[in-house]
Amino acid sequence: MDLKNLRGKVDSIDKKIIQLLNMRTKVTLAITALKQKSGKSVYSPEREKEVLNKISAVNRGPLPADALKAIYREVMSSSLSLGKQLKIAYLGPEASFSHLAALKRFGSQVEYVTVESISDVFLEVERDAAGYGVAPIENSIEGAVSHTLDMFMDSELKICAQIILDISHNLLANCSKERIKRVYSNPQVFGQCRIWLQENLPGVEKIEVSSTTRAAQIARQEKYSACIASILAAKVYKLKVVASEIEDSPHNVTRFLVIGKDDVPRTGCDKTSIMFSIKDKVGALHEMLLPFKKYRINLTKIESRPSKKKAWDYYFFVDLEGHRDESRVKRALAELENKCNFLKILGSYPIGE
Repeated sequence: MDLKNLRGKVDSIDKKIIQLLNMRTKVTLAITALKQKSGKSVYSPEREKEVLNKISAVNRGPLPADALKAIYREVMSSSLSLGKQLKIAYLGPEASFSHLAALKRFGSQVEYVTVESISDVFLEVERDAAGYGVAPIENSIEGAVSHTLDMFMDSELKICAQIILDISHNLLANCSKERIKRVYSNPQVFGQCRIWLQENLPGVEKIEVSSTTRAAQIARQEKYSACIASILAAKVYKLKVVASEIEDSPHNVTRFLVIGKDDVPRTGCDKTSIMFSIKDKVGALHEMLLPFKKYRINLTKIESRPSKKKAWDYYFFVDLEGHRDESRVKRALAELENKCNFLKILGSYPIGE
C-alpha cells in the first residue's frame, strides 16, 4: 500500500478508537454513579491494578506494555475527572518529584492541589479539600522520610496505594557550570548527589530548601545560582540543563504513598503497613516479630521513630506481605496486639510496580 492508503487506514482506525473510548467512558460514568449512590470511593486502586494487568496480558505488541499502561492511565484519568472532580494533594510546587509521582498514578486530567509541607498533604485529605494525597515515604539511597512516618502517629488516614518512581537528578541553571556560585535543593537530594557535587562543584555553596521545585524557582531568579531538580522543572521554570543524571547511584528510586480515608479490598498481591509500640524490656522487639515468623509472613521493611511523648520510647513501622483480611495476617496481627502496648494498621494496598 502507498502512503496515502496507509494514512487513510490510520484515520479509519482512529475513528473506531474514539467511538470505543467514548463507549467505555459512558460505562465508567455509570459505574461512578453507582459508587456515589452507595457511598463508595470513586477511585479504586484494586480495580485499577486489575485493569492494567488485564491489558498487559492481552497485549500482543508491537506496542510495549509500559506504553499501553501510560495510555490507559490517561484514559482512566479522564474518566475520573468526568465522573467527579477528584482532587489530589501533593508536596509542591509544580514539577516536584511528588508531582511526578502523582501524575504517574492519577494521570494529567484530575485536579491537583499543591501544598507546602507533608503535614499539609495529610491536612488537605483530612478536611476533604482533596480526595487523596501523595507523600514520599522512602528513598533507596537516603532511607525513610521521617516526617511522613511521624504524621501517621496521629492521623487516621489510611494508605491506599504506593507509587514507585525512578529518580533522576539534574543540575539546572541559567549560566555555565564554571560560573555557578551556589546550588539549591532538597536535603535528601543533596545526599543522593554527594559524590558528584564533590567532584564537579567543589567549594560551591549548597543551600537546602523545602523542595526541588522551590530550588528551581530560586535559581531562575538569582544570578550565578543553580538547582538540582527534574527535567520537568527545567521546562516549567525555563532553566538550562547543565548536567543530567548526576545522582551517585543509578538505582535511585523513591517510594510514595497514596493516602485517603477508605480501606482497599484484596487483590491477591498486597502489602500491609502497621505501626506499634513495645514494652520496655529485654528482647521485646524480638518477641513482637515472632508471630510473623510463626505464620510465615515476609517483612519487607522495619523502621523506628521516637514517640516524642516519652524519652527513649519508640514506635516501629513495619511493611509486611499480605492483606489485613487474609486469615494468616489476621492471626499474626492479633497475636502482636496482645504482646505490644499499641498497634495501628495503616492500610493494606496493592503492591503495584
